[in-house]
Amino acid sequence: MSEPAGEMTVATAFAGMRRVVPVVFRAGCPDCRGRFELAASALRLAIGATSRTTFYSFTCPDCGAAVRKPAGERIVELLTGGGVRTLRLYSTV
Repeated sequence: MSEPAGEMTVATAFAGMRRVVPVVFRAGCPDCRGRFELAASALRLAIGATSRTTFYSFTCPDCGAAVRKPAGERIVELLTGGGVRTLRLYSTV
């Protein structure tokens, strides 16, 4: 059965996909110096009005420390593209 020109079913669009690979991010803890990979769900991104108030945070899986690191433009792009939950700390109005 063929589809009308210009239309595509969900089944056709995803026919070539076998599985979805979860995105992981490499991170490090400044307290214990641990190096590890974190799923997008383990990170939080806060976007402030300035670069000084834009950061990402996570809990170190090795020592349990709360870690907060600055996030420049490229980091924001990577984290949002990878599905990290984002909080805007300023009004866009």
